[in-house]
Amino acid sequence: MSAGIDLQTRVNEYLAERRRLGFELDRMGGALTSFANFVAAAHLSTPLTIDVMVDWARQDKAQHRTQATWARRLELLRPFARWMRQFDPNTEVPDESIFGQVPGRVTPHIYSEQEIIELLAAARSLGPFGSLRPVVFETLFGLIASTGLRVSEALSLVNADVDLVAGTLTVRMTKFTKSRMLPLHPTTVVALLAYRRLRSKAGHCSGDAPFFIGTRGRRHGQPLADRQVHRVFLSLRSQMGWVDRGCHGGPRIHDLRHSFAVRRVILWHQQGIDVDQAMLSLSTYLGHAKISNTYWYLTGVPELMALAGNKFDEFVQAPEFDDE
Repeated sequence: MSAGIDLQTRVNEYLAERRRLGFELDRMGGALTSFANFVAAAHLSTPLTIDVMVDWARQDKAQHRTQATWARRLELLRPFARWMRQFDPNTEVPDESIFGQVPGRVTPHIYSEQEIIELLAAARSLGPFGSLRPVVFETLFGLIASTGLRVSEALSLVNADVDLVAGTLTVRMTKFTKSRMLPLHPTTVVALLAYRRLRSKAGHCSGDAPFFIGTRGRRHGQPLADRQVHRVFLSLRSQMGWVDRGCHGGPRIHDLRHSFAVRRVILWHQQGIDVDQAMLSLSTYLGHAKISNTYWYLTGVPELMALAGNKFDEFVQAPEFDDE
């Protein structure tokens, strides 16, 4: 096949077909467009080969230079390569033998209560003094810690999604194209009320206005940008001197979500609540597509490994009954 526009056209067709089925494919869409550009730049005119895909996989912009990163990038091409075979049977499909299997989820950093207090205090101390900026970041990090929202979900909230009379958040059409309504703890409602009062002085109070707004430069009054949030978090993290207890190279904003889930399961266990019966509620609250993603916490983090071990012991020691 010819490269360049022909391959990009196929990429567009593939993404459109999959999105009609309900898949968002933002990450895959970016990867496939990058791959099409790579093929075009190389002026390739032969069927897509594994060698070409491997060469592209090694060109990750972050320069991680790890087998795990290359395996993840190659995995993004695999379903597209299978789909391409209907147009060009000579298209090769890479398997996991090249870079190995894509690594599974690794242990996150589970924040202690004191670490969360320190993070919110550090956000509160942001400059400039007297501006809305420290309140925005303190409230954002506090909301993620108290609800387990994904950072993208929190940043996508608009005023109409935050009902502080009913004490609920509406999270609309996020990951996996799902929407859900979340009840809020009374202390969270109080914090959001205080934030809303301060923010109302800056305007932008219409129902479709972003709940978390930028406060400086071109982003003033616009939705708070993801890059800006992570840049501020990394700056605050460097001040904390936390000991990293995860496997991601340092505590992340997303680990606030993991910490929320872990604390909830631990609390249920302490209260004598049947965790198995409650896990579906937690899965729904977190917006997981599969309940297996929620059960992962039982074996994926040290804080809950003991709980999983005790459940297994109870299963092994349960008396057996003859079926007569």
